[in-house]
Amino acid sequence: MAAQTVKRSALRKSHRGSEESKVTRVVLTVVALLFAGLFLLLPLVNVFYQAFSGGVRWYFESIRDPDTLSAIKLTLTIAAISVPLNLVFGLAASWAIAKFEFRGKSLLLTLIDLPFAVSPVVAGLIFVVLFGRSGYFGEWLDSHDIKIIFAVPGMVLATTFVTFPFVARELIPVMQATGSEQEQAALTLGASGWKTFWHVTLPSVKWGLIYGVILCNARAMGEFGAVSVVSGHITGMTDTLPLRVEKLHNGGSMGAASSAFAVASLLALLALITLGIKTILEWKTARAHEQAQRATVDDTQLPFTSSDAPK
Repeated sequence: MAAQTVKRSALRKSHRGSEESKVTRVVLTVVALLFAGLFLLLPLVNVFYQAFSGGVRWYFESIRDPDTLSAIKLTLTIAAISVPLNLVFGLAASWAIAKFEFRGKSLLLTLIDLPFAVSPVVAGLIFVVLFGRSGYFGEWLDSHDIKIIFAVPGMVLATTFVTFPFVARELIPVMQATGSEQEQAALTLGASGWKTFWHVTLPSVKWGLIYGVILCNARAMGEFGAVSVVSGHITGMTDTLPLRVEKLHNGGSMGAASSAFAVASLLALLALITLGIKTILEWKTARAHEQAQRATVDDTQLPFTSSDAPK
């Protein structure tokens, strides 16, 4: 009788604990959804609402404005230069860090993380100090008629610095997780270093590479602080999309504000596309990992032969 009483008490406590856990889970989920809706979804919806507040015709007229088209072209140009540069560096750095041991490895990791620790405005100011007219290399640049600050080269440098870690930081853990057994096997079979890289290493990290490039591209197109310092805000020449949004928003008139939201909606659309591609890549990566684990399990569960059967 005493044992049954203790058992019933334990069951009641377990049931009560599961109910409390369920309530806690529901409360936390509701709080998270409210937070996401208030601070993420509502501002995004407001951007598109304000963008079309002047009508669809006004929206497309704002996008077709020559200065806005120039900002779009410049934004795409900067991204088209800075993203491949970071792609090449990210591949080289992640391959070296994940596959080799060398002096200065920790220093290289620290340098990769440096843009995360430095404010973009400070990064832009550093380039002004180095390449501005009164900077360390300013006199030499003026004598050779080379313009970096308040021109596209300075904006590319600032964007490349800010987006420096994205590709490398996505690839390093992926390359470390894949190990070096496949590369060693390829080298043992006579493949050269480049063939091993192109046919073994690169295919094994393709989803991480694409993911890093997408994040790098999104940050390059949306960068404001560092680019604002080195651009000079020359309308039609050194205005990117974020700078164009700021200039239109500070215009003062209702039409300018509506145009600012119209241009901002392009950046919001880019963010949504990036989020969608990111979700698809994460799903594909998880699926590929699950299939690889399943294949490994199947290989280890080979059937017994007649000679292996117990006597």
